[in-house]
Amino acid sequence: MIRWIGLSAAAAAVLLLGLAVGPADLSLIAVWQALLGRGEHSTIAIVRDLRMPRALLAFFVGGSLAVTGAALQALVRNPLADPYLLGLSGGAGLGAVAAIVFKVGGVWAVPIAALVGALLAIALVYRLALVSGAVLDARVLLLSGVVVGAFAASLMGAIIAISPAPEVRNALLWLLGGFDAASWTALGVFAAYAVLPLAVIYRQNRPLDLLSLGEEPAAFLGADVERLKRVLYVAASLLTAAAVSVSGIIGFVGLVVPHAIRLLWGHLHRSLLPAAFLLGGVLLVVADAIARTAFAPLSLPVGVVTAIIGVPVFVLLVRRWAK
Repeated sequence: MIRWIGLSAAAAAVLLLGLAVGPADLSLIAVWQALLGRGEHSTIAIVRDLRMPRALLAFFVGGSLAVTGAALQALVRNPLADPYLLGLSGGAGLGAVAAIVFKVGGVWAVPIAALVGALLAIALVYRLALVSGAVLDARVLLLSGVVVGAFAASLMGAIIAISPAPEVRNALLWLLGGFDAASWTALGVFAAYAVLPLAVIYRQNRPLDLLSLGEEPAAFLGADVERLKRVLYVAASLLTAAAVSVSGIIGFVGLVVPHAIRLLWGHLHRSLLPAAFLLGGVLLVVADAIARTAFAPLSLPVGVVTAIIGVPVFVLLVRRWAK
């Protein structure tokens, strides 16, 4: 109970932090007054219209990536699995880069193109991973994701190489991830899209515990292994595709957070998944706050910050596991 209270308090604190920091720093009192509709109109507009949707979107995307990472690590029984290992980032990046470079019109052009690219990558990886047309092999799934991701990355490189400089910069900034395009509309669309995959993954918490033991032990203990693998892959892939479409490619959240939660909460997915959601949200809101303030008024890509935080944390976790 104490751990849950602490993690929930940390989530509330970092959300307030996300509302307070930025090019125009606000005190926590000013933020609280703005949330209540008091204070200057400009402050209320900054908090409610700009920072709140950005902080909430970062929290939900971070939580979704962490849950996806935990599910995929159990699915492929590989502690290095993360949401972007299965070719999704390559497909989404290819779609987004094509939309940016070829100047496809509309405010939703890049997110939709990224989503379409990710869905195509999902379908291709899934088809390659089917063995004898019926069995989804986790090892082949991993290899297929690497191959599809590499192929998409090569196509992205070709498109960027022949593109004008402004489009190249925009494409690279999107690939590094961020929440500059956050809005209440983007938050609403992502939340509506993410609820079902999150619910599906959580409902499989007990079968996930069994699958972590291996396919044969899970089947012996009553799990429908083939159906479970398909359900988890589709739900995790759709959730990652939605996250990528609104935030770009943000790494290490889905890799590091599940490991940290396992050290604190253990391996049972009933508690691991919601705890990972909270910690993933905390990590990404903090990373976004650092990205906005470290070199203000310039803003760093959030993916750069998560890599800077994630790499040493992952090294520490690996060293602790190795002892």
